Amino acid sequence: MDMLDEFMDGPERFGGFSTGTLTVVLACALLSFGAGIASRRMIFPRLMDALSKIERIEEGNPFAPKSLRWMVVFFVMWYSLDWLSAMVVLDDGGLRESGPVWDAELMETVMTVAWGGFVVLVLLTAYRLVDYLDAFIVVEGDNMAARRSLASVAESIGRLAVVVVGFFVVAGLFGVNLNGLIAGLGITGLALALAARDSVANVFGAISIIVDQPFNVGDWIIVEDVEGEVVTIGLRTTTLRTGADTMVTIPNSNITNSPVENFSHRRFRRIRPSFEFEEDSNAAQLRQFCESLCEQVLADPRCTKPEDSWVRVTETLPSKITVSTNFYCASSGKTQREFTEDILLMARARGNESGLKFHEPRRRAQM
Repeated sequence: MDMLDEFMDGPERFGGFSTGTLTVVLACALLSFGAGIASRRMIFPRLMDALSKIERIEEGNPFAPKSLRWMVVFFVMWYSLDWLSAMVVLDDGGLRESGPVWDAELMETVMTVAWGGFVVLVLLTAYRLVDYLDAFIVVEGDNMAARRSLASVAESIGRLAVVVVGFFVVAGLFGVNLNGLIAGLGITGLALALAARDSVANVFGAISIIVDQPFNVGDWIIVEDVEGEVVTIGLRTTTLRTGADTMVTIPNSNITNSPVENFSHRRFRRIRPSFEFEEDSNAAQLRQFCESLCEQVLADPRCTKPEDSWVRVTETLPSKITVSTNFYCASSGKTQREFTEDILLMARARGNESGLKFHEPRRRAQM
């Protein structure tokens, strides 16, 4: 300490700073920047590895947000200057006996700005770090869709909490007296409660969605005649991306009070093509068609639930005979499309083999 005090001592040369004091202040600034870079690129990733319960849902930048770096820079700078200012010793006449030689008023302003910047950056960093909550969310069975849903709601709650706390912190930082505002809340509480009724209902709707899990992020659903993929589940609304690539926002309270059809929870997909033959088709030919088509489709490895699969004559009219089918395949859109196409081609081949004529309305109109 004596060596540092001796180093900072000397005549004023640069704006009220001695050469030694200016050197120490610049060293503090360099130290602050170094601490900020190290905290973002080295310390934060190691802390995440040590504390996180599971890998993050989205593999992104492993480093902390840039606001954390600047938060550390402002804090280390403020702490260093505050430590240096504590070394100042004044004599009975108010003159400096030891400590840094600098412009005290200027450095007081710098420390105030550094502290204010640190507080604001703490709030900004907390808001940014909410995105990292998914590394601490673990669900039974490692259900990725459930993790996405929980992370979506947790991030919404976290951001709301940071905004509310930040409002009071920043107000206090600027010397705003909140006592009157808090007292006024008691008078206007009823009006606020009535105005926020829908918002509260939406928040409880989000909680119901997370608890009951009628769907998760990434599921394809239909709710209130809107069909699309669940993109986010927020505190107030749930966002769907439709097949037309548009975004639809639905209040959570509406979802909890409406039927939800979830296509992503299907265990299988149903295939039900039907075929129409001329009214003079022979019964034996029709029976041969039904049996041969059913046998060929059931032999395909993509076919599931054979006990519930069938091909039968379901309707006879004066102009045509209808044969309906019922088959199942795995819950895959690609498999369903390919299998449906193959069943149609099989039916055409089996119909020609059986000597049947497919119904053609235009031919009858010409006759």
